[in-house]
Amino acid sequence: MNVLLTNDDGVFSDGINQLAGFLKDYYNVVVVAPDRERSAVGHAITMHKPLRIKKIKDDDNIKIFYANGTPSDCVKLGIDVVMDKKPDIIISGINNGFNLGTDVLYSGTVSAAMEGAINGYPSIALSLEAEAKLSNKAMLYIKKLIDNVVQNGLPKNCLLNVNIPNVGSGFKGIKITKLGHRNYTENFTKRIDPRGMDYYWLAGKVLENANDEDSDIIAVKNGFISITPIQLDLTMYSFIGNLKKWDMSI
Repeated sequence: MNVLLTNDDGVFSDGINQLAGFLKDYYNVVVVAPDRERSAVGHAITMHKPLRIKKIKDDDNIKIFYANGTPSDCVKLGIDVVMDKKPDIIISGINNGFNLGTDVLYSGTVSAAMEGAINGYPSIALSLEAEAKLSNKAMLYIKKLIDNVVQNGLPKNCLLNVNIPNVGSGFKGIKITKLGHRNYTENFTKRIDPRGMDYYWLAGKVLENANDEDSDIIAVKNGFISITPIQLDLTMYSFIGNLKKWDMSI
């Protein structure tokens, strides 16, 4: 089975290298990842400068490349340029830090998996609580999930967003969840540069919003691995009927 692996933390990050090192014992793994960290770039693609790819490893069952583009660029390049055989599954991660709730809209990790789904491939976004150690139990679970996805398939335009809490091998179990809601306060810190000009750092603290028990946020907080199926269609169908009643004649 052929696995295309990418991320947004960069090709030299611990998460993607640990995952690639584990998966190569079971599958043919091709890594195409950004040459540096590209966190929170969302679904950006590169249109106004050339993309370059460099191979940095070519061993049995594993090839590793980096590109000077975004995570979504890397998926496109992996499918159309790098891989001789098309992938059976696309994995994005393992990200250093959760991608929960509304954060998926910013996430390069989740967007890379979305790009896989757009191109018709079963895709999974994997994230681990920040600075956590990836246990062997978690690795074996990821393999089981990959095998399940390939065997059972996913609906068209659907991907799985998986978040793993920092509980070592002591997971309470798996929860199938919905996206929760997160937002932030104190989003920008104002500073002065050596020339006396203002500049701003994006910062902020996560607000603890009220979330349902079946949300991804509550699941990981309680020590469960969260799996959320995400669809690409953002249409709010429940509002279409009301919107049609508005007087918007031209």
